Amino acid sequence: MRKLLMRPSIAISVAILCSVLWGSAFPVLKVSYTELQMSPDDVIAKMVFAGLRFLLAGILVLIFLFFMDRQAIKITKRQFTVLLILGVIQTAFQYYFFYNGLARVTGMQGAILSSGGIFFTIVAAHIYYKDDRLSTQKMIGLIAGFGGIVLANWGQSLSLSFQWDGEGFMLMAGVTSAIATIMAKELATGIHPFAITGWQLTLGAVALLLIGYPQLDAGAIQYNALGSGLLIYSAFLSAIAFALWYSLLKYHQAGRISMYKFITPVSGVLLSAVFIPGEVLTPMLIVAFMLVAFGIVVVNRK
Repeated sequence: MRKLLMRPSIAISVAILCSVLWGSAFPVLKVSYTELQMSPDDVIAKMVFAGLRFLLAGILVLIFLFFMDRQAIKITKRQFTVLLILGVIQTAFQYYFFYNGLARVTGMQGAILSSGGIFFTIVAAHIYYKDDRLSTQKMIGLIAGFGGIVLANWGQSLSLSFQWDGEGFMLMAGVTSAIATIMAKELATGIHPFAITGWQLTLGAVALLLIGYPQLDAGAIQYNALGSGLLIYSAFLSAIAFALWYSLLKYHQAGRISMYKFITPVSGVLLSAVFIPGEVLTPMLIVAFMLVAFGIVVVNRK
């Protein structure tokens, strides 16, 4: 795996795949809320829905790892504590904010707000790591990428209004994502990337379900074929994307790899326009793609 992921072409392809998978989560979740008839105000229902998704995703990763490398699935007491903390921050906290925030904004607006996590990660890497500083090159790429995201949403769903439980929650999801990225790189050394993914997803999901399920109102989630299918798809996309992403973090700088997350909100805008009724593409999106591509090229110019 190390030989493959150290190759620039493979690393770039994997980073883009992860970002597109995460981008597809915006329309998938918005459609899921409608299909499963979840109220925008029902915080508990979304905690349970997120818990089910990530519990299934975590178990899928651990089953795959069991057949691939049985020794790698074993963890020490200290590693369990680290993964429990990581799971609470990366899965429970981040997706509590993300799921409830996304219920109060459009798919496109959620996509642009989620890009805050990229900015926070690059800045955090600049503060924490001496070898991952914000150079002029990175700043130009960062500005171009973020400008592309703003342009993709301009005049459609970008609004100057601000709700703490809407836009605020989406930004908080970005903050927790940045914290978890640094934690995963620093504290989870010596643990197989797939083990990090499987355990933190499972433990974080259990925390969500332990808190949410006892408080869930009867009929708060109305399961049907499409809604259940989207739940299963979202679990698979999480399992694949997180496992591959943590593998990349093991061999590459957090700030450099995180630049590819600019593709997540742009793909989120595109897919939201395709699958969510009432959200329409504009010609500006083409320019946005060009700006994001330019930002990535500038950052990785060497």
